[in-house]
Amino acid sequence: MNCRYSFIFLFLCNFSLFAQHITCSPEDQKAFEEKIVEIKGLLDYDFGKTLVGVGKTFIDVPYVAKTLEVGDTESVVINLHGLDCTTFVENVLALGVMLKNGTSDFDDFTKTLEIVRYKDGRLNGYASRLHYFSEWIANNERKGLLKDMTSEIGGIKITKDINFMSTHRDLYPFLKDDGNFKKIRASEKYLTNQTLCILPQDQIVANEHNIHSGDIIALTTSIDGLDITHTGIAILEKDGRIHLLHASTGSMKVEVSELPLAEYLKGIKKNTGIIVARPL
Repeated sequence: MNCRYSFIFLFLCNFSLFAQHITCSPEDQKAFEEKIVEIKGLLDYDFGKTLVGVGKTFIDVPYVAKTLEVGDTESVVINLHGLDCTTFVENVLALGVMLKNGTSDFDDFTKTLEIVRYKDGRLNGYASRLHYFSEWIANNERKGLLKDMTSEIGGIKITKDINFMSTHRDLYPFLKDDGNFKKIRASEKYLTNQTLCILPQDQIVANEHNIHSGDIIALTTSIDGLDITHTGIAILEKDGRIHLLHASTGSMKVEVSELPLAEYLKGIKKNTGIIVARPL
């Protein structure tokens, strides 16, 4: 990764609606161009199938943590060669939206990725990134990109104190800045006052038929201060069961889970269930 980012280009682009700071290597610029060719023809009337098709083109791409923690200033990081669970979902959704809109330009990709990744669709410093995935879902629902389906498929409402980032400040280099820290604390206080709707782990099998291929799956947790530990995309496999297409920390690459989702979750310590969001 160090060699790759020794050649980072910083693009400062001005758009009528967006003022972006973009970090992208020449290698990833080329990877985007190749990806556009690769996904051509994957648009389906069922948008979920479109996202699964796009997601499968990333299979075997390495899992790499903290790919967005680049430089001293928050930027829209483009990295198609190393993905964590969240950037995998973000890139797949952005590319799927581009297919639906009939666009293939790099500028359109960066704008779409910014919309998906940041509060209200606009980069405005580190704290504007949607760090907590429950907020990522809620904010992208307000943008009209997806719908939280959890309550409709047997979910239950819970409340939880959200404060993992501020109570583990040393894990996040950007939180050394007091301004960033205060803004993250404000976001956490807001999230703590919101209810979460989750489908408990022991209720997934009974409600699995309501989960569609292409749904975004967020794994909820009992870890103090944290809402979500992992995310991926639901995929209906040949066994007739829903599996998880995701950037795995186990195999350290993008893959489809060998076990169905319900059984896969039983092996994850402190997992409490899932949130299901359906891209529109």
